[in-house]
Amino acid sequence: MIKATVILIPIGIAEDGYDSLPAYISEYINSCDIFFVENLRTARRAFKKLDRHFDIDAKEWHEIDKNEAALIPVFTKAMDASKTIGIASESGCPGIADPGQILVGLAQKNNIPVKPLVGPSSILLTLMASGLNGQSFSFNGYLPIHEADRAKKIKLLEAKSIKENSTQLFIETPYRNNQLFQSLLKNLGENTAVCIASQVTSKEEWIKTKTVMDWKKSNADIPKQPTLFAIGSL
Repeated sequence: MIKATVILIPIGIAEDGYDSLPAYISEYINSCDIFFVENLRTARRAFKKLDRHFDIDAKEWHEIDKNEAALIPVFTKAMDASKTIGIASESGCPGIADPGQILVGLAQKNNIPVKPLVGPSSILLTLMASGLNGQSFSFNGYLPIHEADRAKKIKLLEAKSIKENSTQLFIETPYRNNQLFQSLLKNLGENTAVCIASQVTSKEEWIKTKTVMDWKKSNADIPKQPTLFAIGSL
């Protein structure tokens, strides 16, 4: 009996960065019968960029949005029907700081093959380019908004980084990038290294690592664009 298969499909991080995706993804998206995607509009537009002949109307679509668990019944039905199932998040790789984990976990529990396709992850690309420790690292999502709570979290992450010799990565809403940057300069030690990775994979990509001491001399202004931050030791 033919079993279901789950294909994890990466989507370009930047609108002008789709050349970072391998060409073979087109073959896989066309092989899928049903898709579970974070955002329908984003996924459909992305697949058309990958293959202008991709037939959107020939596929079944379900939007994950913010309630992935609600899709468990229809996902289970697709597995039982031996469908080829595609999962995609809004950008980057599904399941890596993005939706997809619950559905993939269900596939694993049911012994369904899961095929991850190669694609860009801003977390890994930032880590690669940072010069910080890539053997031990953590992604911490968003830091607290309120200044006092954010300062406390920054100091905790710095202490963890020093104790474990690890890299600590996190993100911020683009319009608050400079607020977070100033909090880092205010609350980190002078010799702590800070990597800023803005618009990764785009033509405006900008990745720099400097100590807090050197950042204070640079008068840097962080663009209000998707940006990843990392702290550690050079």
